[in-house]
Amino acid sequence: MSSIVPLRAAIGVATTLLASSLALAARADDASPWQRDGHSAVRLLAGSRSGAVLLGGIAFQLQPGWKTYWRSPGDSGVPPRFDFSKSDNVEAVTVMWPAPLKFDDGAGGHSIGYRDQVVLPLRIVAKAADKPVTLRAEINYAVCEKLCIPVEASAELGFNSVASTEDANLRAALDTVPKPANIGDPNPLTIRDVKRDGPKNVVVDVVAPDRSNVNLFVEGPTPDWALPIPAPVQHGAPGVVRFSFELGGLPPGAKPEGAALKFTLVGPEKAYEFNTNLE
Repeated sequence: MSSIVPLRAAIGVATTLLASSLALAARADDASPWQRDGHSAVRLLAGSRSGAVLLGGIAFQLQPGWKTYWRSPGDSGVPPRFDFSKSDNVEAVTVMWPAPLKFDDGAGGHSIGYRDQVVLPLRIVAKAADKPVTLRAEINYAVCEKLCIPVEASAELGFNSVASTEDANLRAALDTVPKPANIGDPNPLTIRDVKRDGPKNVVVDVVAPDRSNVNLFVEGPTPDWALPIPAPVQHGAPGVVRFSFELGGLPPGAKPEGAALKFTLVGPEKAYEFNTNLE
């Protein structure tokens, strides 16, 4: 027995299927396929195509109990490395880093990074705004539980959508990147002061509404500076968390006087970055 489908209904079904297919195609075009290893996956995300400056992202997924590292990994770990040199019509790519977490590294120290999932936003400058942009990335990172495993992945993605399905995800990731601030700014969470404490120590006074849930990280002027993670000390003024760290891990021949330091201050809801020259 055969059945007859009214022409209007058939056209409606066909239109729905076509719209669904186009939506799936658009979604596929806005994210590269997941590159998977045994404990993680990584892919590229493309934001809307408008003008010469584009927003993209590198998305990581991690299995429960596993983590990957921030640009400065802490006492142990390996920072991710990215190579975009094989891209087409790309002048520059800037990686932006969401506020990280601090982990016990199992050896008495701490590492800095991410668990579960994270998107690193990318600011991409096209050489020519009216020509196609294809981002190609060589991605090298480590995933760690008790032991660390190096991962190498390659991903490629074109920026083609006028309205990308990944725009909301990328904006949400951008909101997690620490905002620039100045020492002494009158924010509820801020750095009030940075000063030397003898020849080897630096103390940082942080104003924080929640004293028990604040982390502070410090980086030197170049990646080969391996400064320790600042640790909270007990003798802070009321409403102030005092952190301290030693001026160790400097590259050979480097002097701390006048060095440009970057501090990342992470609270439960806000995170800020501060730049200062050490006296």
